[in-house]
Amino acid sequence: MDHFQYRDGILYCEDVSLEEIAEAVGTPFYCYSSAHLKDRFEAYKRGFGKRKHLICFAVKSNSNLAVLNCLSGLGAGADIVSGGELFRAIKAGMRPERIVYSGVGKTEEEMAYALNEGIAMFNVESLEEMALLSKVSKKVGKKAPVAFRVNPDVDPKTHPYISTGLKKNKFGLSREQALYAYKKASTDKWLSIKGIDCHIGSQITEISPFIDAFRRLKDLIGQIEGMGITLSHVDIGGGLGISYKEEVPPSPEDYISEMVKEAQDLDKTIIVEPGRSICGNAGVLVTNILYTKENGSKRFYIVDAGMNDLGRPSLYDAYHEIRPVRQLNTETEIEADVVGPICETGDFLARSRQLPQLSSGSLLSVMSAGAYGFTMASNYNSRPRVSEVMVHGNRFHVVRKRETWQDLVRGETIPEEAC
Repeated sequence: MDHFQYRDGILYCEDVSLEEIAEAVGTPFYCYSSAHLKDRFEAYKRGFGKRKHLICFAVKSNSNLAVLNCLSGLGAGADIVSGGELFRAIKAGMRPERIVYSGVGKTEEEMAYALNEGIAMFNVESLEEMALLSKVSKKVGKKAPVAFRVNPDVDPKTHPYISTGLKKNKFGLSREQALYAYKKASTDKWLSIKGIDCHIGSQITEISPFIDAFRRLKDLIGQIEGMGITLSHVDIGGGLGISYKEEVPPSPEDYISEMVKEAQDLDKTIIVEPGRSICGNAGVLVTNILYTKENGSKRFYIVDAGMNDLGRPSLYDAYHEIRPVRQLNTETEIEADVVGPICETGDFLARSRQLPQLSSGSLLSVMSAGAYGFTMASNYNSRPRVSEVMVHGNRFHVVRKRETWQDLVRGETIPEEAC
């Protein structure tokens, strides 16, 4: 269900108008629908049925404490890639034993922190990482639960920047490396082998790449267990896409149902790491038109949100639908670029888009912005990061205050010795 709908010509999130929120908190701001988060998480649970599973939300997609707390209350664990994400997940109420730690660059300090918190497992991505984790475990005095991330060399048919399962990508181990790693880890008294992990990419809109990767994983599991090593968990990663424009991805329920069928002969807990497919369409970025401008035949809507607030269009040339918050009683549309105030030509939210003829002061809603929006935001051009709002039915809450100019210089000092 789409929880962003027009009512009497005004765009609402659930039962609260985006105009009302803009008046209260100013623009730009991110707005999240708690109902959408719940709907998508429950769809994953239905897909699993009675199968043993763990749904670990990918914190990198949206790390707001309110979002994490909402999902934690539904039974979610977390997929993390840094010590900071572990801190956030625990702060939001997620149980450490439901947290898996992915990522290619874990530090010694982060490993020790995760071990002391008692996370479910580390998804180890290199032989040197395995050696360091063993060393840290010995120092901490706790065995490290591990899975090894395998690179299945499967084309996920997505943007090359968010493809992670090909040989040329930096992630995971090759089949040969994985077999060596499992054999070596099985003799290390500071490592406890729990499972196997695979993740092939993001914004994948077909089931076939997932099935292809899983079948390769199952074959490898047979070889590993043939070495006398027992695996209790199979982590199939995340990556299910959403509809930004005309994509028609499978639903979480259909996707998981197919994966469960593939796993019928495996008596293991299945871990999945969804991010975008839960929160992507749960959020929008609301921005205000500061100026309209024409350069010859080229028209621009200059808005108060920029590439520092939502980087996906500039980084990936990604498409986000843009809707006026207040519908106009006209069928006349113009072609315009929606651009921000950042001092870069690449600062745009949309190019050559058919939009109503709007004036300064009009509000626009950038759709499908709940994933990889605020988490990728920066202070470029010394711009404070925007506020975040969560809606529950007919109420809304500011779940992150807008930064101030004072926040921009917090932690900085000027030395006595001038230049």
